[in-house]
Amino acid sequence: MQFTNVVLESTALHLPDEVWTSDDIENQFKPTYDRLNLSVGRLEHMTGIAERRVWEPDFLPSREAAKAGEKALARSNIKPEDIGLLIHSGVCRDRLEPSTAAYVHKNLGLPANTQIMDISNACLGFLNAMIHAASMIQNGIIKAALVVTAENSRTLLENTIESLKALDINRKTLKPYFANLTIGSGAVAGILCHSDLTAEGASFESYSIHTNSAYNHLCEGGDVAAGHGYEMQTDSEKLLIAGIDVAKNAWNAFKKVTHWTNDSINHYICHQVGKMHQAALYEGLALNPLKDYSTYSYLGNMGSAALPGTLARASESGTFRSGEQVALLGIGSGVTSLMLAMRWI
Repeated sequence: MQFTNVVLESTALHLPDEVWTSDDIENQFKPTYDRLNLSVGRLEHMTGIAERRVWEPDFLPSREAAKAGEKALARSNIKPEDIGLLIHSGVCRDRLEPSTAAYVHKNLGLPANTQIMDISNACLGFLNAMIHAASMIQNGIIKAALVVTAENSRTLLENTIESLKALDINRKTLKPYFANLTIGSGAVAGILCHSDLTAEGASFESYSIHTNSAYNHLCEGGDVAAGHGYEMQTDSEKLLIAGIDVAKNAWNAFKKVTHWTNDSINHYICHQVGKMHQAALYEGLALNPLKDYSTYSYLGNMGSAALPGTLARASESGTFRSGEQVALLGIGSGVTSLMLAMRWI
């Protein structure tokens, strides 16, 4: 779809106060490292992630997502009564029923005629939700939408650390857990609206998507049927290769639909996994790393909050100038790549 009248009008990143460094994490299972002849510092060296944020133990996605929403609304020219759609787009949810969006809606005091729903798709949920909201705005169904997410890493980190303390862990069985230790916490909100309502933000241009579900087993988390909601197993090496393969197809489609080139794009915002993923992505797509804006070194991989949170941080820092072309390059387990073209107003 080509968008002609949709704008991302404001964004907000909301973060926990608690910081866990990679060294702090590794020191908790140092005896296992000693037994395997590994040294503390390996995690940061391999991933480029020095630290990440972690919510308090009583975390609720709806509460932190609503706080991000409050920030976005405070920065916006859009009135709450004009919000026709609210989407919570995280992997983390308050419970299976009702929607987490129902709790966010109450916390924010949004109007009764606001449609609410949850959209979840691993690390791509926020981008999927924005496409859904933008399509409704483009077709005149609503004037404005609020998309939120809040992801929590505490329980996954704690459970992974306990697993790595086990006596039967060896170098081979360590690998599938390593990706868990890169996960960070955060909440993000974005307000989309019709271009008639604002002269600020970034206009939506178009998007591309490519999915290869043959790779859906490479990163699996939370066996709900078995009651294991906070476990994740990742084949990082194969997932990296599969992700780049899917991204290449999405990138070729992206350039066709946008008529943009590697040279004409001013900024890239990618899903924040770590330095190996970033380097492989830029090499695979022949992108200029100097056009990248990254946050993984101090926020880790915040799941569905990672890419939009990085966009929000870049916007807050004054990175973008009027007329600049910004490409959002998303990759999520499953495996899917979704790329969105935006032009700063």
